[in-house]
Parts: sequence; C-alpha cells; structure tokens
Amino acid sequence: MSPGKSLPITKRMVWEAYQRVKRNGKAAGVDGQSLEAFAGDLGNNLYRLWNRLASGSYFPPPVRRVEIPKASGEGTRPLGIPTVADRIAQMVVKQVIEPEWEPFFDQDSYGYRPRKSALEAVARTRERCWKYAWVLDLDIRAFFDSMDHELLLRAVHKHTSERWVSRYIERWLKAPVQLPDGTIEARLAGTPQGGVISPLLANLYLHYTFDVWMRRNHPSIPFARYADDAVCHCHTQQQAEQLQAALAQRFADCGLQLHPDKTRVVYCRESRRRREYPCIQFTFLGYTFRPRMAKSRHGKVFTGFLPAASPAALKRMRAQIRSWKLHRCPTVTLEELSRRHNAVLSGWWQYYGRFYPTVLRDRLFRYFDERLGAWLRNKHKPLRRHRGRSLQVLDQIARQRPHLFVHWQHLGHATVG
Repeated sequence: MSPGKSLPITKRMVWEAYQRVKRNGKAAGVDGQSLEAFAGDLGNNLYRLWNRLASGSYFPPPVRRVEIPKASGEGTRPLGIPTVADRIAQMVVKQVIEPEWEPFFDQDSYGYRPRKSALEAVARTRERCWKYAWVLDLDIRAFFDSMDHELLLRAVHKHTSERWVSRYIERWLKAPVQLPDGTIEARLAGTPQGGVISPLLANLYLHYTFDVWMRRNHPSIPFARYADDAVCHCHTQQQAEQLQAALAQRFADCGLQLHPDKTRVVYCRESRRRREYPCIQFTFLGYTFRPRMAKSRHGKVFTGFLPAASPAALKRMRAQIRSWKLHRCPTVTLEELSRRHNAVLSGWWQYYGRFYPTVLRDRLFRYFDERLGAWLRNKHKPLRRHRGRSLQVLDQIARQRPHLFVHWQHLGHATVG
C-alpha cells in the first residue's frame, strides 16, 4: 500500500495498465480526450488518476455510446466507450482480479481469456460435430445490456475478498451512458460493451448462468462458449429441444433472453438424411458449419460437416478490399501495395485459413487478385483492354515473387483465372 493511501494501488500498477491500454483502441470518451492527448501530459495525468484510485475517491464519468454495424451486416449494436483515464482505471482492477478468477472458469469457456482463443473453440466444435448428430446454437438477445447487476455483484463478492475492488466494479456498473445526442441516461442493467473490464464481468456472469448450470444439470452435453456465443452438442433432436426449453427458463431466471429467431436446433450428421431437416448449418465465431465435400487420407471423397469462413465474414472482407480502391493507384508499386495491405491479408489467412481454406481462396483471395489485375491494367497501357493477359502476368509475378502477399506464399500462385 502506498504511503498515505487507503488502497493497495501503486503507481507501477497504473503505469502497467496504461501500457496495456495504449495498445488497443484510441477513441475518445465523453471528455473528448484522445489517447494521444492523454499522452501529451502523461506524467500528470497518470499521477492524478493514481491519486484518486489509491485514495478511494475515483468515480467513473459517463460512457459515450456509439452505434457500430453488426458483423452480420444486419443493423447496429451499441458500443460503450469509456474515457482514456477510465480505461486505465478499469485495467488496473482487471490486472488484480483476472489471475484470481481465471482458475475458476470452465475449460470450454474460450472468450477473452489468457491462453484461450476463438480458433480453439472452432476446432473443438468441429471435433464434436463428428461425434454428435445435433447442435443447439444459442443466441442471447442484447446480453451485455441485460446482465442483472445484483446477480453479477453477488458473483463478484464471492470471488473477491477486497472490498475496494467490489466498490469500483459497482461504480462502473452504475456509471451512466451519454447518448449520441448528448443525453445522459442511467444504466440499470448490463455493462458497456467496449469497457476494458466488461468481458471479464461477462465471463463471470455466464460462468454461473450457463457453464456451472450446464455441468450440474446436463453433464453429458458438451459445449463451447466464447463470451455470449455458445453451441451445445446433443445426441438426439429431442435432447436438443429439451435443452433449449430448459435454457430459455434458466436465462429468464437470470434476467436474460434467448433470441427466439436466432437460437436453433441444427442437424449435423449424415448427408443422406439432411434433406429431412429444415436447419443443417450454423455460424460460430465467423465460421459457418455445414455439409461440405472432403477427401479422406486414402483419397476417398465424402461429405463432412465442416467449418469454413462464413458468407457474412467473406462479404465484410471483400468490402474492405473494395475500399482500398486498388485500381485507382496506378502510380503505386506492387511493393507498396504489399506494405499497405499484406498485414490485413495475413490476419485473414491466419484466422479463416485454418479450416477449409479453399473457401477463402476461391471467394476472397481470388477477388483480391482480380482487383490487383485491374490495378495492373491501369498501370500498364498495353494491358488495359486485356483482362486475361493481365491476369497471366500477375500469375507470373506471383510465382516469381511469392513473398509479396501471404496467399501467394501458401497457394504458390495468384488465385485468378
């Protein structure tokens, strides 16, 4: 504990929290102060924040609400942006409680946890789809806005002996929201999606609402959960439908609601019988699981229930490629285009290329190479009216210089033609 301060928060803890926060979002909160502006007077800003945190006098300002497009492309979802100082304060508390809470979380909870990843959840789900004929695909309506504060604080008190930690968490839960028109609105439930500590609180809430409840009441049904996105594996349709009804009641008891249109029972086994069932696919963490052609180790072709990049994810990535307007950059070199865009392409490959990469090749990288072909035609007049010839030239470049773009390295040539 610092001399003269009532709480065990040191200057080093605040400094380390700032180092972690500055690697992430830079958006300003309700005070309009960006991360760069905060860093302009860093010493004084961190000292003032530490002084208030360590004395117990820190009260968070309102959270700025913005609407961002949903990943599915259908509508928007609210995102809460705390001030830079508040993000650092939340990180201080998160660094204290995360090591204490982590051992209690379920092995099949993958979201926002150290040494856990979305790809692990996708891999585990793929394996279980081979063993179980049915999946219950869960969708919780407006989860981050619906968590019951009393239930959440009860769980916090159970896992936190430090009263100051509980006190600060309660203040963050009750911090009001500033709407886009400037109106201040009280928050009676939930935690802002966008807060540093919100994912950890969400995991704690669903640990008791879902994980512990499933292990106690349905121990034979495996599941994978990533934050509020979860799938459960069942042997029969009846078992899946009964679980859906039981979970609807369980979530209602905890102040949550299963989305009636997006929660579904999915058949995921023999291709010969899939026409008998209305729902034979689901999307989990950006991957759509459905029947796909595959080849065994012995070269035999069969239909498997496999994940690949979802249509929504592919649409979103193609839209980003269009926004680069490659065909309007004829004065830019291919090396410069690689420096500008290869990091993004690499990120897509590392995530969506893990499973069934031919979908990524055919429906994303082929499109990127087509855009590169348009760039090549605008750059070199002799190719301007010769699409086929320009794509042949691009393919030659890809074979000679595969290091320029990540998919050229893995696929060996441009994905055009």
